[in-house]
Amino acid sequence: MSHTAYGDVSYSFPEEMKRGSSAERGSRYRLNVAHDADIGHNAIQRYSLQKNDNFQLSINSNVDGEKKIELLLEKKLDREQQQEVKLILTAVDGGTPPRSGTVAIHITVLDANDNAPVFSQDIYKVSLPENSPVDTLVVTVSATDADEGQNGEVAYEFSRISDRARKLFYLNPNTGEIRITGALDFEDEAVYEIFVEGKDGFGLSSDVKVVIELADVNDNAPEIRVKSLRSPIPENALPGTEVGIINVQDRDSDNNGQVHCSIHNLAFFSPISLLFGLKIE
Repeated sequence: MSHTAYGDVSYSFPEEMKRGSSAERGSRYRLNVAHDADIGHNAIQRYSLQKNDNFQLSINSNVDGEKKIELLLEKKLDREQQQEVKLILTAVDGGTPPRSGTVAIHITVLDANDNAPVFSQDIYKVSLPENSPVDTLVVTVSATDADEGQNGEVAYEFSRISDRARKLFYLNPNTGEIRITGALDFEDEAVYEIFVEGKDGFGLSSDVKVVIELADVNDNAPEIRVKSLRSPIPENALPGTEVGIINVQDRDSDNNGQVHCSIHNLAFFSPISLLFGLKIE
């Protein structure tokens, strides 16, 4: 309690209050009335509160004339913007001349879990070669929380991920690092879309999308499939008769999948199309 005395007047009020930032507008906080040694008209007649953004003074009297003094919250407190509110309360008596006493009220704003984690990017996009080894760092997602203490600690987890991707990628719940845990293959799947959730100590959360694009590597040899070359060919087959079909494919993409074919020792044959067939020359 804080005591401030002027002449015959002695006032006492709470020196410090602690209120959570989650307190709603309209909340009331009772103050102890000031004490004045005088009586009657010379006793305390009115109170006033220094102008501020958050509180107003509410004064009511009961049937016995006893005053009830309360701080009325007009605007929600926000610890992230203001950790402490300092108010000056004044009591004035009815004497001539009037005497007054003031006291400082310190309100400590306690943190409430009123902020969800915010990721540093709206979307994370990364490209890496399909032959990247296990334990390669893909990307680090990062979210911050304006709350303090446990309210502001962020943990990470996959919130939406395919079964295939879950076998290939690992997310560190503490650091937000995503690493490779399996063999990637562009030809199996070229793009992975994963959603990561950041959650604070008391359950507020937010999500972010992570897009992982694999870059094709020339890691597949051409595959040759031959049909019909063992079929008998009549000795009187005419030139231009198709006698075999050869199919060549490469699973790589773009230039890595382009194939150049050549056939040697073609004494009696010419290629119709090196990808599709042979004919008698």
